[in-house]
Amino acid sequence: MNPDALLLIYVAVTLGGLCGVGIFSELQRRRFGPAHPEDRVFRCTKCGLVYTDDHDADRSRCTQCGKLNAPVDF
Repeated sequence: MNPDALLLIYVAVTLGGLCGVGIFSELQRRRFGPAHPEDRVFRCTKCGLVYTDDHDADRSRCTQCGKLNAPVDF
């Protein structure tokens, strides 16, 4: 084999290995990363503001006018 072919094989194998490690690392990060909890959507009946709050909140106080509101069901 000539030196050009050996160098090409060496570079291709090295880049392939780095890509494989990067993909594996990204899959591990996604699998063990923190999950995004679903927030509940609220709409104020007094001022019309749409806002979110924790997923376990049954009623939430409007941040603009202070009225308690029930979550919006889609």
